[in-house]
Amino acid sequence: MVDFALYLLLGALAGTLAGLFGIGGGAIIVPVLVFSFRAIGVNDAVVMHLALGTSLASIVVTAANSVRAHHRLENVAWPLVWRMTVGIVVGTTLGSVVAGSLDGSLLELAFAVFLLLVAVKMLSGYKPAVSEKRDGPGTPVLVGAGSAVGFASALFGIGGGSMSVPFFAWSGLEMKRAVGSSAACGLPIAISGGITYAVVGWRQPDLPAWSIGYVYLPALVGIVVTSAPGAWLGATIANRLPELWLRRAFGVLVLGIGAKMLWGG
Repeated sequence: MVDFALYLLLGALAGTLAGLFGIGGGAIIVPVLVFSFRAIGVNDAVVMHLALGTSLASIVVTAANSVRAHHRLENVAWPLVWRMTVGIVVGTTLGSVVAGSLDGSLLELAFAVFLLLVAVKMLSGYKPAVSEKRDGPGTPVLVGAGSAVGFASALFGIGGGSMSVPFFAWSGLEMKRAVGSSAACGLPIAISGGITYAVVGWRQPDLPAWSIGYVYLPALVGIVVTSAPGAWLGATIANRLPELWLRRAFGVLVLGIGAKMLWGG
């Protein structure tokens, strides 16, 4: 029960931070899961795999809610998203399989470096320039981009927004449609990634009870239950605080987490 209470708090925290900073919760969920799994004695060999798989599975619900909201606002470029989804499913599935074969310490190192890059982006205030072209890229480019985004998302247990938003902006979408289309891409990433991590981890030794492959059910349920209310709270707070303060606060937070994972273990 103590562990489950922790996951309820994690879901609320991840949802609140996602609402505050406009990003998926994976960047917060994965490191906190890593720390919590170690605290309850999960074998180090599977800690990172379990955190990545559980993170992707938990993103399914939040991504579905986000897609519905953006669709109602007509902010999703569905013709681009549908073609990109083909590559996303292939890339995410492949990335999950590759991650399952990698050593946990290597995965943790890669994730820590990813967090540091996210922190640099947030602290620098970088925003992707919107292209002037309006026709959008062709199917081969969309499939290739989807494969790359899906592969990286599977390795880092995230929804892929940090990569797909700049891509859609480059493709000629105005920023609100780039964000909405990116949210739509997060759903197939989470579904295909969560399923593949569950399959790849099936019957793996050293997994804790109540695991389906590399998806830990108590953490999944706890995160899903509280992440939606947390996201609403975060969005409400964000409307009352300066964007610059929020961006810098998140950058410092992620920088600290990345440094802890990289050097502190």
